[in-house]
Amino acid sequence: MSEQMTQTAPPADVQPLAKVQTPLQRFASDYFENKIAAGALFVLIGIIFIAIFAPLISPQDPYDLSSVSVLDSKMPPGSQHFDGWTFYLGTDGAGRDLLSAIFYGLRISLGVGIVSGVIALVIGAAIGMIAAYFGSWVDTLIMRIVDIQLSFPTILVALILLALLGKGVDKIIIALVIVQWAYYARTVRASALVERGKEYIEAATCLALPQKRIMFRHMFPNCLPPLIVVATLQTASAISLEATLSFLGVGLPVSEPSLGLLISNGFDYMLSGRFWISFFPGIALLITIVSINLVGDQLRDVLNPRLQK
Repeated sequence: MSEQMTQTAPPADVQPLAKVQTPLQRFASDYFENKIAAGALFVLIGIIFIAIFAPLISPQDPYDLSSVSVLDSKMPPGSQHFDGWTFYLGTDGAGRDLLSAIFYGLRISLGVGIVSGVIALVIGAAIGMIAAYFGSWVDTLIMRIVDIQLSFPTILVALILLALLGKGVDKIIIALVIVQWAYYARTVRASALVERGKEYIEAATCLALPQKRIMFRHMFPNCLPPLIVVATLQTASAISLEATLSFLGVGLPVSEPSLGLLISNGFDYMLSGRFWISFFPGIALLITIVSINLVGDQLRDVLNPRLQK
């Protein structure tokens, strides 16, 4: 019996093997260590869900003239419609249900921020890769253009562009792309310069692989972590800038339900005590921007090796 126990008992100094995690599991565990960032991610997912399914979950189509009555204008939160349903957040000056208007406004604000961010990312990443890979006068010329653009205030450039282009969703997307691409170009160039001198790039060059393949199939994937962080933060910045421009009356037309326009529509009623017309769209905009920034900050901590435990 003692011999069997001796054979089956593990040595005292042998530790059980740790469970091996996949990169995705390790990323998720690192991200959800921060409870605030985890909550911000769930809030952001909820906001995106509301924006996508706004026509299905909104009590009213705020831009359908047949369902909007001027007699219901400026009603306080909790007021009853004559059909029996409740204006939970009240109505604005045109009689639109403010909760429904916010749901529709999230669609425009998020759509403008995401679409402009994706286009600016593609353009800026391509330009940054070209500058880092070719170097020499190409790099100098591109970075001087980037420096000149970044030296001007973003909102000033956007105001000038919209004064030339006019109002409209497509116009403001073009303006946001022009003011954002330089941030992506500088970020990608900084990461690509580090990758440019590594052995695998030299090996690919010795094999006479096409330059386009080396840049976008070998170098670019290694530049993604900082680019993802910048993309989240720039999306929040684009949403904030769009709201500011719409509030100033140079962004989207009044027919588009942007959060900035909803805030602007209620600004004239603030002194008369009807604060809810601007207050609730402002809270929705604040929650959206803060949640995106918190997610971006946590992504920076998780994806940056220097900040990892």
